[in-house]
Amino acid sequence: MLRFFRDLYFTNHFYIGIIGVVLVFVLGGFIPFLFPIGIAVFFLFMGWLCIEVYFLFAHGGKILGERISPDKLSNGDENELFIQLHNLYRLPAHLSIIDEIPHQFQRRDIQWESDIAPGEEQTLLYKLRPTKRGEYDFGAVNIFCSILLRLVQRRFRYDNGKILPVYPSFLQMQKYELAAFSNFLEERGIKKQRRIGNTFEFEQIKEYVQGDDPRTINWKATARRNTLMVNQYQEEKSQPVYAIIDKGRLMKMPFDGLSLLDYAINASLVILNIALKKDDKAGLITFSNKMSTALMAEKKSGQLFKIQEALYNQLTRYKETNFELLSLFVNRRIKRRSLLLLFTNFESLHSLERQLPYFRSLARRHVIVVIFFKNTAIKDLLRKDPESIEEIYIQTVAEKFSFEKELMARKLNQNKVYTILTTPEDLTIDTINKYLELKARGVV
Repeated sequence: MLRFFRDLYFTNHFYIGIIGVVLVFVLGGFIPFLFPIGIAVFFLFMGWLCIEVYFLFAHGGKILGERISPDKLSNGDENELFIQLHNLYRLPAHLSIIDEIPHQFQRRDIQWESDIAPGEEQTLLYKLRPTKRGEYDFGAVNIFCSILLRLVQRRFRYDNGKILPVYPSFLQMQKYELAAFSNFLEERGIKKQRRIGNTFEFEQIKEYVQGDDPRTINWKATARRNTLMVNQYQEEKSQPVYAIIDKGRLMKMPFDGLSLLDYAINASLVILNIALKKDDKAGLITFSNKMSTALMAEKKSGQLFKIQEALYNQLTRYKETNFELLSLFVNRRIKRRSLLLLFTNFESLHSLERQLPYFRSLARRHVIVVIFFKNTAIKDLLRKDPESIEEIYIQTVAEKFSFEKELMARKLNQNKVYTILTTPEDLTIDTINKYLELKARGVV
């Protein structure tokens, strides 16, 4: 009995009906012939109410519901989830469905209204975009079912409570992996790079086609075949590639819901996966005021899983970054010449100049690419037309900061440090392009 009252809900239609009956009784006090009509309407209304309650609770019917979700969610991406419904009543039903999603999303719109025929099955699709890594606790699926005149509802509560971890963006990893090894590179913004030089392992002799390096022409084979023949070389493999992530305070800055740190984590997963697919060794280093994670470069079968777990478990207090400690660690622990993709950020030329000696120290033994971010808020300011002296002043200061970012990139290039100055949204594509470029040029 307790469960019956717990699952019984009166709808707006019920309260409208009650108000109508009361109005008839009130008017009956002034117009006598309306009073018996009011009594008849009241008993008719209550009788119909009992019929609906009977069919909802005592007729053996029910609504089945279940949430279908992946085993884990991808950070920063639209993840698809489904609600499956099945009507076991012999009557058409109207459903109100509310899914109890984790509080981190701060959304109150995950609910639907749906009409479902007897025996019909329906599937509802919705998408969630998490912006932080960690565990997300999903609650129950609540289905409120009403029939006929919809005076009452019966609640069906399916406790699909489930804790889903939110991992670095594995959806981006899959998307860019497909793009990097397909013929649709340009559609993703990834540029094809022609191989330069002949420092790779010899593979075969083939006919010359336009675009081949003339320096690879094999003159003896050309004389024998009476057509231009060139030597083809295999790309050098098993090069160590490290993603180095700065977890300092400047990486806390937000963009479109995600911090710069999470953008760097997502891009690292993508680029290290591509490196492994190209038979390079992939490693991961994270640091801030002290060293955090050090996963040495390998190309074993379980390396990608280790990288993914390490990125998922990154915690930070956003302390001041210690680049001197990074330089000492890398030069001591990484003996073989490697490609270092350093994800960091600088907001002033002075702060960069203090770190240049450590970048030069790394560049003497490794190929280092410093990846830092444009200030998108400044970019938006520069697009506006100033309408007052104050706005002119603000825009002038914004231009100064924007120009200073370009100066930082030039300063790094002058010190033999490769540079990527990018926006958070273009970070992954620009990093892939730089990796493919350096591989094509035989730099690593």
